[in-house]
Amino acid sequence: MKITYNTKNINMINEVARLALLDTAEAVKTDLIQSQTMPFDTGIMQNDSTYVDNKRIIKGVARLVTDTPYARKVYFDPEITIYQDKNPNAKQHWFEDYISGEKKNLPIKYFQQMLRRRMK
Repeated sequence: MKITYNTKNINMINEVARLALLDTAEAVKTDLIQSQTMPFDTGIMQNDSTYVDNKRIIKGVARLVTDTPYARKVYFDPEITIYQDKNPNAKQHWFEDYISGEKKNLPIKYFQQMLRRRMK
């Protein structure tokens, strides 16, 4: 018995999954901004320095990155005071909701939606 694979279709499905993954990362970023949980002073960290890194998308990896010199300090330093005057839900560990908190299933839900949308 000989098995042959339709590599054209497999490659198409992989590409659709990668695009859905990018859509998912963008949706999580949008949710993060709309939920106003990121500390906000001038808006540079949230609006200009948070982006989807797709350098490893071919391996199925997309990362949401906040790339400022002070982002790590704000996120991890327990002595930092987080003000909520501009973002009323601002908190120090703004990604935790997506990692282990109330929104931990949201990226999976988004991916399922984006994949369905792209497979049509």
